[in-house]
Amino acid sequence: MEEALSPLPSWEPFYIIVGSSAAALTGLQFVVIALIAEARQRTTLGQIDAFGTPTIVHFCMVLLVSAVLSAPWRALSTVAFVLGAGGVAGVGYVALVVRRAHRQSGYRLVPEDWLWHVAIPLVAYAVLLAGAITLRTHATTALFMVATTALLLLFVGIHNAWDTVTYVAVGREAARTEPEGAASAPQRQPGELDEA
Repeated sequence: MEEALSPLPSWEPFYIIVGSSAAALTGLQFVVIALIAEARQRTTLGQIDAFGTPTIVHFCMVLLVSAVLSAPWRALSTVAFVLGAGGVAGVGYVALVVRRAHRQSGYRLVPEDWLWHVAIPLVAYAVLLAGAITLRTHATTALFMVATTALLLLFVGIHNAWDTVTYVAVGREAARTEPEGAASAPQRQPGELDEA
């Protein structure tokens, strides 16, 4: 059993860095939500559920994976079970995000949004589940799969938080420069490119 656990300690520095980053970025996402509230843009709870909350969930999953792989487990089967449960929950959560995105009406998704809010997270959680399934038989490969998941979810969260901040900043600037009483022009959606 000792030999089977030998790969886990060698990953501890990686998960200390990644987990700490996820925890710090989770806190920064709260600042993003506060900026949205301060901007007084028409943002609904449905939009936050569809686009803001998933960022927190992804960062928390990275934090959870980091904690799980840094804990002193006695058997890889327990680690595999916990990671597998996280993978299944993540795939289910992405399905919920799709439903929430379709139900809200204040925001039109563009292809880049589908990529960053649905496709990449779905791939990441599927890879986590596959890594959990293969952990006991191919530990080295499985641990690289789990690490890939952590990095993908971290990058998705960073991208989506940045996209939200730039959307709020552009919307706030447009509201400041718009003459009083002028008709409101349609605002750019996160991920939507300006047409020339």
